[in-house]
Amino acid sequence: MSDQADKHYPVEKTDAEWRDQLDPMQYQVARHAATERAFTGKYWDHFVPGQYRCIGCGTTLFEADTKFDAGCGWPSYFAPVNSEVIERVVDRQHGMVRVEVRCNNCGSHLGHVFPDGPEPTGERFCINSASIDFDGSAE
Repeated sequence: MSDQADKHYPVEKTDAEWRDQLDPMQYQVARHAATERAFTGKYWDHFVPGQYRCIGCGTTLFEADTKFDAGCGWPSYFAPVNSEVIERVVDRQHGMVRVEVRCNNCGSHLGHVFPDGPEPTGERFCINSASIDFDGSAE
């Protein structure tokens, strides 16, 4: 788990390129670790077969069959597609210690992971809808 925010990722873009690619909410969440309000994102109650991909680079992050209703108002998953796609970073902001999760390919902020999820992992990846895109054609 990393404490550092200054990592180089395989996909790197200028701030102007990120602003051109992402809408304002996606930009604030993915590039500045903002959080969308609970129960407002387009995927919090979305349960359809497919894959959820990083909004920044298209990396597949989560399979729909790992998604569950945590009641928290954000998309929640009990596991990423594999351990390589997610970076875990210690987040000490707001007077708390949490574990931020980022795309390991482009560094986009996704959300946080908590140790209160269901089996088999016991983890809850609480992800902003603004950080992901859904691909229903991939199974």
